[in-house]
Amino acid sequence: MPLPLVLADSDTARDVLTFVGRATHATDEGVRLQGAQGVLALTAAALAPNGLFDATPTILAMRIVHADPELECDIVVDSLTAADDDRMLTLPEMGLSPAWAGVSPPRGGWSYQGGIAAATLAERAQWGISAVARGAGTGSGEEAVRALRAAIWGEPDEDLRGLPRGVAFAAHVFGFISGEEEARVSTSGRWTRVSLSRGHVLSRGPAAMGLTAVRDTGA
Repeated sequence: MPLPLVLADSDTARDVLTFVGRATHATDEGVRLQGAQGVLALTAAALAPNGLFDATPTILAMRIVHADPELECDIVVDSLTAADDDRMLTLPEMGLSPAWAGVSPPRGGWSYQGGIAAATLAERAQWGISAVARGAGTGSGEEAVRALRAAIWGEPDEDLRGLPRGVAFAAHVFGFISGEEEARVSTSGRWTRVSLSRGHVLSRGPAAMGLTAVRDTGA
């Protein structure tokens, strides 16, 4: 029997449906729903490594909304549907298990590093979209397109304080960019968070590859 997802009100339910709908344009690996203590965190991967030796950075889009205080969940879904009660959405009967969902950003320890203008995020996102369109010629295979996207969106961008350009892509495709706002940039360990009023973009990596150096263990 399908289970209900109970939100704070009808506006929040529509907000969640909008986020899930936007996620389908960026990924086919679903949206993670983590609910507890009246809060629901929605997370989706705008970019994520595809295999052990893929150096693509992990870039997540996150939006936090109010939910029913009794809601407790941690599941990845590929869709949600409206219910008869406009505060509720219906969960699918089966969840997903994408690799990126096993890597969670830290909840604390964030240190403010500066800001990025929303207009800059928008400009770099549009530049990257155009670069992908130009590079993906007619007849390009899936692997070639994936490699091109990883190269363009994973490249550090000086206009974005050295963050991978995919941060701008995530902010754009999930609808976080609005007006003349300045995004706040914070770090915690290997993670960086770009916060806007409509949501957060979190980036990690790329992971260090290769073997560690051999150390002497004897006299």
